[in-house]
Amino acid sequence: MTDKYDVIVIGGGPGGYAAAIRAAQHGFKTACIEKRVGAEGKPALGGTCLNVGCIPSKALLDSSWKFHEAQQSFAEHGIQVDGVKIDVAAMQKRKDSVVAQLTGGIASLFQANKVTWLQGTGKLLAGKAIEFTPLDGGASQTLNAEHVILAAGSEPVEIPVAPLVEDKVVDSTGALAFTEVPKRLGVIGAGIIGLELGSVWSRLGAEVVVLEAVDTLLANVDKQIAREAGKTFKKQGLDIRLGARVLSTDTDGDEVKVTYADKDGEHTETFDKLIVAVGRRPNTNGLLAPDSGVTFDERNYIFADNQCRTEVTGVYAIGDLVRGPALAHKALEEGVMVADVIAGEHTQVNYDAIAAVIYTHPEIAWVGKTEDEVKAAGDNYKTGVVPFAANGRALASGEATGMVKFVADADNDRILGMHVIGPQASELIQQGVIALEFGATIEDLQLMVFSHPTLSETVHEAALAADFKAIHIAQRRRK
Repeated sequence: MTDKYDVIVIGGGPGGYAAAIRAAQHGFKTACIEKRVGAEGKPALGGTCLNVGCIPSKALLDSSWKFHEAQQSFAEHGIQVDGVKIDVAAMQKRKDSVVAQLTGGIASLFQANKVTWLQGTGKLLAGKAIEFTPLDGGASQTLNAEHVILAAGSEPVEIPVAPLVEDKVVDSTGALAFTEVPKRLGVIGAGIIGLELGSVWSRLGAEVVVLEAVDTLLANVDKQIAREAGKTFKKQGLDIRLGARVLSTDTDGDEVKVTYADKDGEHTETFDKLIVAVGRRPNTNGLLAPDSGVTFDERNYIFADNQCRTEVTGVYAIGDLVRGPALAHKALEEGVMVADVIAGEHTQVNYDAIAAVIYTHPEIAWVGKTEDEVKAAGDNYKTGVVPFAANGRALASGEATGMVKFVADADNDRILGMHVIGPQASELIQQGVIALEFGATIEDLQLMVFSHPTLSETVHEAALAADFKAIHIAQRRRK
């Protein structure tokens, strides 16, 4: 193994593997260091997202939704199904096969692009040197590179009041590996991860209670969308308790007792399993030597500029290690950007046009500013809101819950934000991303022809509604 590279990437998640592939495409001699060991005990690329995050959770979300539909919705379509049962082992096997296919695909891409995969840990030393320690127990080696990209990702936050207990009190990784459906499931945290995982096991038959310390559901989401989400989750049977601060947990045999406090005092609930989903933090433990020269900001993220340069020339940091949302697609694009910058290209991620998605059902997605953010800034704005209940395709498919909402500047007509709760929100929101990227106006969308019947027609109608021009809903003009 050589000890000299043009580019070394520490971390093989979405940001790291994308950075390595793009760097190799530019002709750089590139290595990617990754320490993860997969479910089968073999080294694995793909980071948290592909192994124990985005991909396996979506596999379980889709499987659980199909089960829910078979139980609850098929009869409406004239499909008679009796005695539907869930085989958790088979569901988990399918999830694992999806993960294996994708992680193996990245290894093949590394090979095709001549990226060297170094299986082990990497630590940045002074002078851009890297201490590499192989997984196989071999001696550590010092590597050197002209450019270093830190892409170590993040890890679940642990809280003292709910220490993890194997198979009983688990983080998001453990919640993806349940071998049976718990009768009573507790979830600490009503954020994206908590809601998605709670949804999976609720659909499969668990009685789910979600405890959220703050008084607002989805505080970062547009309030109108968040209210609709709260009503929908309640109808689905999720018991979300806001303002519920967990005080302690106690594992006794097969039970987990959780004591929490709210405005009415202290309460205790008993669960079969408990998921701790209170957020993620940068995975910097062991990543940096004290004299590496890399510094941190006030929130303990690695300090980086808008092109991900750290304060050490030639060292970059991307993804969950730096400011901005902890999203796989944000990390991936930062990785590509950094490789391009190293190659001398002028490129920039538009941080104002990065969508976020919650893969519940219905999905929730947003990009740009919320109505409250625009209002707080004192800007003159207008909104257009149209429910999926007015959309023919949504009604025909039995997916008419939710709405599309636009927020636009009332003076220059520019689109400021798009917010969706409803069917395929994760796909529809990309229309808002494109609109923001190109500085589109509400009129631009109004003048476009949208295919009929499609869910996208609701996007068109919401744009029309911003100027009281909607065709398929009755609007009352504001006074």
